[in-house]
Amino acid sequence: MKGTQEQFADIKEAFIEAALAAGKEILARRQEKLRTTSKADGSPVTDADLRAEEIIRARLGKDLPGMPIIGEEGKGAAVDVAGQKRFILVDPLDGTRDFLDGSAHFTVNIALIENRRSIAGVLHAPALGRLFVGDVAHGAYEIAVERDRFAAETGSRRALRVRSAPAANPVALESRSHREPATESLLEKLAPFERRSVGSSLKFALIAAGEGDFYARGVSLNEWDIAAGDAVLSAAGGAVVDFDDEPVLYGNARLKAPPFIALGDSAIRARTRRIKGGAILPE
Repeated sequence: MKGTQEQFADIKEAFIEAALAAGKEILARRQEKLRTTSKADGSPVTDADLRAEEIIRARLGKDLPGMPIIGEEGKGAAVDVAGQKRFILVDPLDGTRDFLDGSAHFTVNIALIENRRSIAGVLHAPALGRLFVGDVAHGAYEIAVERDRFAAETGSRRALRVRSAPAANPVALESRSHREPATESLLEKLAPFERRSVGSSLKFALIAAGEGDFYARGVSLNEWDIAAGDAVLSAAGGAVVDFDDEPVLYGNARLKAPPFIALGDSAIRARTRRIKGGAILPE
């Protein structure tokens, strides 16, 4: 039986290959006339989303047989992971609105959940040629992906580590297409800071790469929206915590994650520890 380090290596390589294949397909379909429909919640879904998930499931099913896979576009529910020590969460195309608008800020996300924590993940931004990998036991790194090759072995790899945030004006990354009142209220309470708009779960990866300091949402998201970003950011020395300053747990009812703050520098975490239940508590 393989040791833990070898197991992680195999899982990460399987995730990388699946994400690269899905990213290649997404970019190819972007050149075509996409079919777009709306889900029950009003969010768009395209044939690129659906095909990307099919590719990921096929790749992981072959490389990691028997591992439960829950994906945004596939058949999956919280009951499928009840009692499961390990399972995989997949968001085949996060940032579909940005994708349809012509933005490069969309991602492929694959995460390994173990004992309710996201412990390994891959986040791929195919239009940017950037692929981020992390596991909490062995750290995080970025692979530069050649657009004409889509092969991980040809790209350079560099270690990722969160940065020390500027004392006066840390950078808050915020959604390009979602600005709910709850999140806006939270950001106002965390000010002052510089705000930069970034689409999709790419925000987690940019904080891990030292290109931002925190990302906050005052609403509940689906677990597959944040799990891969959580793994990459945590592996790079950051954290994703709920408003009680506790690590986000997965496998919740309806696979919904709580409102959260994703952050790099521990000094930012100290600044946010007074946040609970969406309100700033007195000193």
